[in-house]
Order: sequence, then structure tokens, then C-alpha cells
Amino acid sequence: MTTATPLRKDAPDEPGPARPSAAAALLDSMRSNMRQYGMLVALLFIVVLFQIWTDGTLLLPNNVSNLIQQNGYILILGIGMMIVIIAGHIDLSVGSLVAFVGAMSAVMMVKHDMPWVLALVLSLLIGAVAGAWQGYFIAYLGIPSFIVTLAGMLLFRGLTQIVLEGQSLAPFPEGFQNIAKGFIPEMGPYTQYHNPTLVLGALALTVLILREVRDRKRQLAYELDVVPKSLWITKCVAVAAAVIAFTLTLASFHGVPVVMLIMCALLIGLGYVMRNAVIGRHVYALGGNKAAAKLSGVKDKRVVFLVFVNMGVLAALAGCVYAARLNAGTPQAGLSFELEAIAAAFIGGASMSGGVGTVMGAVIGGLVLGVLNNGMSLVGIGTDYQQVIKGLVLLAAVGFDIWNKRKAGR
Repeated sequence: MTTATPLRKDAPDEPGPARPSAAAALLDSMRSNMRQYGMLVALLFIVVLFQIWTDGTLLLPNNVSNLIQQNGYILILGIGMMIVIIAGHIDLSVGSLVAFVGAMSAVMMVKHDMPWVLALVLSLLIGAVAGAWQGYFIAYLGIPSFIVTLAGMLLFRGLTQIVLEGQSLAPFPEGFQNIAKGFIPEMGPYTQYHNPTLVLGALALTVLILREVRDRKRQLAYELDVVPKSLWITKCVAVAAAVIAFTLTLASFHGVPVVMLIMCALLIGLGYVMRNAVIGRHVYALGGNKAAAKLSGVKDKRVVFLVFVNMGVLAALAGCVYAARLNAGTPQAGLSFELEAIAAAFIGGASMSGGVGTVMGAVIGGLVLGVLNNGMSLVGIGTDYQQVIKGLVLLAAVGFDIWNKRKAGR
């Protein structure tokens, strides 16, 4: 499990030995947390590059909303794939499962006129059953995840063709389409901005600042090392500026997309589980050292089984989001999605050996790919060159991981 490495003990206002400047502390922090900060810096660099290259089009409010909605399903898949890789496994079937769930939701709503809420719930259950099916073979029969999910890739792709009979099914009810295309409704008096988005932005800013204050107080109470106060204040101001700018950007268009709310709920919920819950720590323990984890009492089979059930549910959710965006269930849906999800996880800091990575890292990795896709399309780079560039980015991310490990002497 990766955790931020603290810097020097905070006592800038107390007498004592000479302390490093804020700049030196920042460099120290960057060196100590190279894995975590590296991709965040890369994301900022890519955003600035394409913002300049596209003459400011990249960060226009409508394009930012479009960027979120275009990549929502990849970010959802990336979160699940990150957890699978942390546990020391891989899932090659998520793209086919996305297509199969999209097809089943289309059959339920278009052919059988089922209410979209019920169809959504049943689609998630189908994903859970598919994940449990694969998890059983991997966890309890000991078949490698690569083989099981490779079989799942063929199985779910074939079932998609059978269910749809080779044709697309459309259209979906408006409520279902809003999962991918909708925005939270406007409320309150008329202003130049979307009022609920401003409220959500203020709430997010308050929570983030309170969490920073709480974490610092807790570290000081336990006499742990913390960053100098000036650097901590600078960090809080930077976080506040980023949240305010992002909030105003969304609020000046149609507000927060519905799919963004879904991603935030997953980010907060699964991020908390992986950081604080027992099951999350067991996932990290299994990926880091399976033998030691088993000797420590970790129920490895149950943990692996639940990891794949979780991946199945998230793949089903991504399938519903993708189908809602297309407004159709299509046999060709989900092609290469497993590769995008795996790339997002590794770009976001996952390790081939398992036991390393964060849910937030998967989101950052997915955003790197999303901004690359969106930016390169805006400047007119062909899809062939886009594949080359994304391949080089993935290679650089994995190469950086290996270099970082060797440098750390692991």
C-alpha cells in the first residue's frame, strides 16, 4: 500500500536546529513520493500542453464536461482493475462483460419494456454473478486469473452476439440515458452559475480542508513528522484554488454530470475501504506477500473472490454507462476496454508484482489517457498516431515504476 511519506518535523516557529526551506522541503517530498506525484505532475503537464496547443479549447466548460462523460466508463473500469492488480491478479474480460451487460440491459428495456431502474439493478446483479463465476475458478480452484478471464473474454463476447443476434438495440428511456449524458438539475434563484454545483463545490472544499487540518493535528499529536507550516498552507491554498476553478468551470455550463457523481461516490467509498477497512488491508497484504498474508490469518480465497465480484459489478456499471451514452446495446461495445483499464491502472501507479497502488491513482491514470485522447483529437492527430503515443506513455509509466523500485533498492 502506498502512503505519502511525511517530510521534516514541523517546528518552524520553535527554536531548534536549522530547518530546510519550503522549496527544499517540497523537493524532498517530491523525491520521497516520486511514484505518487510523478503521474500527477505528468497529468498537469499534459493539460497545460494541450491547453496551449488547442488555443484554450481543452479547458472550455463544455469540453471539460464532455471529457468527463467521454471517459466515465474507463475511469470506473480503472478503479476496479486497480484493486484486481493490487491483489496480484489481472482481468482480461471486462471489455466483453461491458458489452454483455449493455446487451442485456437493451434486451430488458427495449424488447421487454422493463422500467429502467429495475433493468439497471438487474444489470448490476448480472455483473456480480459474472464476477463471482470467474472469482470462484480463480480463488477456490486455483486457476490463474489470466486464463480464467481470457476464457471470460471469449465467453461474454460470444454471449453478447447471441443475445443481440448481431444487431444493435435502441433506444433507451431518457432516465437511463441520463446516467451518461445527464446533469444534476438546476435549483434555486437564477444566477450566472449552476447553483447546486456551487453548493457541491463548497461542500467538497470544506471537507478537503477539514481533512487536511485533521490529518495534520493527528500527526502532530502522535509526534510524527509533518511538512513545514508554510508549505502546508501553500498546499491548502493550491487545493482550494483547484477546487474553486473546477467548480466554476462546471457551474458555468450545465453543472456536474451525473456520471461524475457516480465516479466520486466510487472514489470516496472504495478509497475508504482500501485505506481503512480490514478487507482493503487484506487485499494489499495478499498482493504484497501472499504466503505471509496467509500465515497472518488472511482468508485469501474469500478476499480474491470478493475482488472479482467487485470487478464484475463495476464492469456492469461501466457497461450501463457506455450503453446509455451510445443510447444502444451494440455487439461491438467494449472492444479494447480491458486494455484501457489496465493501462489506466499502471499509469496510475499499480505494480506488476501487486500490493501497490491507490484508487485515486487509477483515476489519475484514466484522466491521463482521457486528456491525451481528447487533446490529440482536438488538434487533429490521427487515431494511428494516438495509439503510438498512448503506447509510449504506458511504456514510460511501467519503466518509471521499475526504475523507481531499483532506485529504492527493492
